[in-house]
Amino acid sequence: MTDNADTGELNQEARRNWNNLAEWWDDRIGDGNQFQDELIQPATERLLEIKPGTTVLDIACGAGRFGRRMAELGAHVVAFDFSEKFIQRARQRTPPGMKNIEYHAIDGTDRKAMLALGEYRFDRAVATMALMDMADIEPLFDTLPKLLKPGGWFVFSVVHPFFMSPGSSHFAESHEAEGKYWVENGVKITQYLTPVAYKGVGIVGQPTDYHYFHRPLSMLLSTGFRHGFVVDGMEEPALKFNPDPARYLSASGMPEIPHIMAVRMRVGR
Repeated sequence: MTDNADTGELNQEARRNWNNLAEWWDDRIGDGNQFQDELIQPATERLLEIKPGTTVLDIACGAGRFGRRMAELGAHVVAFDFSEKFIQRARQRTPPGMKNIEYHAIDGTDRKAMLALGEYRFDRAVATMALMDMADIEPLFDTLPKLLKPGGWFVFSVVHPFFMSPGSSHFAESHEAEGKYWVENGVKITQYLTPVAYKGVGIVGQPTDYHYFHRPLSMLLSTGFRHGFVVDGMEEPALKFNPDPARYLSASGMPEIPHIMAVRMRVGR
């Protein structure tokens, strides 16, 4: 995507941006939103197959919402994020009696720090809507096979790299013929294959923008393949259709267009 120097600078800028955004972001959606409740969490839980006693590494955990959910399901969760502000929020939000979750301020590009969490310790690893916020995913995929137990797996969710690329736009067209009226809507794609870092807004009104790191599906999966992972599960959930004309250009107005993707990759050793 960029050379190593540029990637390092982008990673540091991303860290600063998320530290600046963490409290504002958590205040807005720390208790969940429609995408989390209806798309991201159900798909991720199905692919993770959490059972009581499962040890899970929660990568780029943010304020810890999904980590606490896994802890409620009986998992022991080790969660980390490169934003110290998010980790502070995660600790504040964790009930005092929830002892099966721990938090660390760690950068997902720091192999040594990740390995210090415990080699071959984890049954599962999960990155919830995070890889597209990471300037460099190579160190993570390189380190995960050394963190996961034999047969363990990694589940990640991202904005859908095809339908939510920087070259995508939503459209709605009205039609009338033979006394009938209807609307056709969808997504137009003008750029997909070229990986690129670009500034975006996740929530309207947020105080600062931040970088998205677009990678086509082939690049995203090939990074895992190079480090011994194989794909054995994938979901492309979409919101239920909302017929309100005001929603034609939103995700709920396009039930055939998945706005997120969740993938399970197993260590193929």
